[in-house]
Amino acid sequence: MYLRSLKKTQNEVSLDEQIGSDKDGNSISLIDILESEQEETFEQVDLKMRVKELYGKIEGNLTPREKKIIGMRYGLSGAKDKTQKEVAKELNISRSYVSRIEKKAVEKLRANMKDIANHS
Repeated sequence: MYLRSLKKTQNEVSLDEQIGSDKDGNSISLIDILESEQEETFEQVDLKMRVKELYGKIEGNLTPREKKIIGMRYGLSGAKDKTQKEVAKELNISRSYVSRIEKKAVEKLRANMKDIANHS
């Protein structure tokens, strides 16, 4: 009986059991690893939700020209980010005009995001 009981529990692992140590010599348990992975998962989900919200704000609050410039400047939708000079050349406008449009668009987005944070 006792041997059967031992056999059943020999594959069990405690979450508090030490499984190794970090570079400073501190012990690491299984629960430490599980907790850190869970925190990283929450952070990744939160980031994805914020990015999705930002894309929605870009679509709903910016003019087509502002969307284009913000998209080009910050490399949105998988594109490579570009300098103001590169954007200006591509759109055949001055760099200072790109700067003004970008600044206005960012201010719109910032104000809209603050409104949402205040209503939460």
